[in-house]
Amino acid sequence: MKVYQIRMEIFLLEDIVINKIQEKITAFIDSGFKTDEEWLNFHEKNSFKNYCYDQLYPVENDRVYKKGKIYTLTIRTVDLELAKYFKLVCVDNHIKEIKGLVAEIRVLPKKILETVYTLTPMIIKTEKGYWKEAISFAEFEQRLKVNLIKKWNAYHQEKIDEDFDLYTVIELKNKKPIAIEYKKIKLLGDKVQIQVADNKRAQDLWYFALGVGLGEMNARGCGFLNYRWL
Repeated sequence: MKVYQIRMEIFLLEDIVINKIQEKITAFIDSGFKTDEEWLNFHEKNSFKNYCYDQLYPVENDRVYKKGKIYTLTIRTVDLELAKYFKLVCVDNHIKEIKGLVAEIRVLPKKILETVYTLTPMIIKTEKGYWKEAISFAEFEQRLKVNLIKKWNAYHQEKIDEDFDLYTVIELKNKKPIAIEYKKIKLLGDKVQIQVADNKRAQDLWYFALGVGLGEMNARGCGFLNYRWL
């Protein structure tokens, strides 16, 4: 298993305020899938998508991405065919606000991870909405772990033993939930920092998470992780 990182340069055709950027990037990526029947089936299938993406870089101080400027979009995936799609197909795509330019792929090296932390808010949904209003922190931790293991099992076509330490410390970095606009509603998420456990299973899973994202709605820009090596 390898984690592929795609750095794509995109050109903005309109100004985009920061709280709309994930929605617009998602529309840009999704519109490309619709140009090919195989990728359209992938897009419409109810399954883990195995990719995630960050917001645009550089971030503007006034929280408005500017028309006529070039920004970098970072996408990661564990699927080589998806990586090729982003590099070769998605860059030729455009929507009203965004046009793709060029992209390059590199493999993230697999080293011992010390810490991972979210750059975009992670989502754990419950029947009552935001998790803090419905479940305990212990259950939040359990759902985070179970979600990542489910992604691993689905991708590798196996069922791993869940009795292991995934991390030693988890810390919420925001005092208030972070609102994310999605389909005319606002979802509430969190940014977290995690000390990775020193065992092979945990190290493998967190390397995998760098490519697929943490929590839910990763193909909508949620749960994109950064990392520090030991």
